[in-house]
Amino acid sequence: MPSGNTQVRLASRPMGKPTPENFEITQTSLPEPGEGQLLLKILYLSLDPYMRGRMNATKSYAKPVEIGDVMEGGTVARVVRSRHPDFAEGDVVLSHSGWQSYALSDGAGLRKLDPQAAPLSTALGILGMPGFTAYSGLLTIGRPKAGETVVVAAASGAVGSAVGQIARIKGARAVGIAGGAEKCAFVRDELGFDAVIDHRASDFAAQLVAACPGGIDVYFENVGGHVWDAVFPLLNDFARVPVCGLIAQYNSRPGEPTGADRLPLVMRDVLSKSLNIRGFIQREFADQRPDFYRAMAGWISSGEVRYREDIVDGLENAPAAFIGLLEGRNFGKLVIRVAAEN
Repeated sequence: MPSGNTQVRLASRPMGKPTPENFEITQTSLPEPGEGQLLLKILYLSLDPYMRGRMNATKSYAKPVEIGDVMEGGTVARVVRSRHPDFAEGDVVLSHSGWQSYALSDGAGLRKLDPQAAPLSTALGILGMPGFTAYSGLLTIGRPKAGETVVVAAASGAVGSAVGQIARIKGARAVGIAGGAEKCAFVRDELGFDAVIDHRASDFAAQLVAACPGGIDVYFENVGGHVWDAVFPLLNDFARVPVCGLIAQYNSRPGEPTGADRLPLVMRDVLSKSLNIRGFIQREFADQRPDFYRAMAGWISSGEVRYREDIVDGLENAPAAFIGLLEGRNFGKLVIRVAAEN
C-alpha cells in the first residue's frame, strides 16, 4: 500500500479560461479508515464540463470548490480497506471522490459495480451520469415523437452522442452538430445520425437549414454561442429545448457581457411559437435511474447505442486534459485512468 495520496486542488479561481496555474498537485498522507469507514483507491476519474462552473465563486445549483480544496468529480474506485459492514475489500464502487488517488468514505452515496457486466469506465459515461443526463433530459423534456427532427450540439461527446442515438430509437430524425471532420464522420458513420454538420464551417448556419428542411422540433442544448444563434430561428411551434449545458459561455468572466441583448427577441418567439425551454440538472430525475440502467444496458447489448471514450493516463494530467475538454480537444467521454484495475 502506498504511503501517500496524490491530490489535485484548486489553487486559484480562473479569470476566463482555466490555466495550469489554477491547479495545484499535492501529496498528503494516506488516510486511515475509522469505524464505519472505508478507504477507496481511485481507478477512474470523470472529467466533465460542469466542473468549470465549480471553479467560480458565483452562486449556482451546487456549492463552488473552495480555494485549496480537492477538485470534485465522479470516480470509480476499489475498496482497499474496510471497517464498514456493507463493503468488503475488493468491492468496486461508483463514488464522488474527486481528483485524488485515494479517498475515505462512510459508504453514503456509493453504488457497487459489477466488473463483469461492463467496462468499469462506462459507469462514468454511457452507463453513468452523462448517459443518464441524455436519457432523462431528452425523454422527459424533449419528448421526441416519431418523424420529428431532433438536433443536438456536441454530438460526438458523452451526452450528445447518447441523445441522438436515443432519438433515433424513438423514431425521430437525429441531426448532430460537432467540431471537425473526424468527429462529424464518427457521428454520421459510427453513431448513425441522419445528418451531421461541422459548426466550424463558414456556412454552418446555411448547412443547418438544409439539414432541417421541416424545422427543428427538439433541440438538446449543450453549447450555446453561435450554435444557438443558428438553431433558434429554425425552432418550430411547440419545440422543446432541454438546456443541459452552455460550454461556449463557461469561460466568460463573471458579469462580462457576451454580446448584444437579444432577450426581447428570444422572449417574443418563446411566446409566439409556444416554445418550451427548460434547464435541468440530471439529479432532478433520480427516480428514473433504474429504468435508465435497464434500457441503456439493453441498447448497448443490441448495438442500438454505441459509445466512445477518451482515456488519459495519470492523475497529474487531469488539469491539462480538463483545459482541453473546454476547448473541444477530447474525442468521446473524457476519463482519467488514475490506477490500473488490478
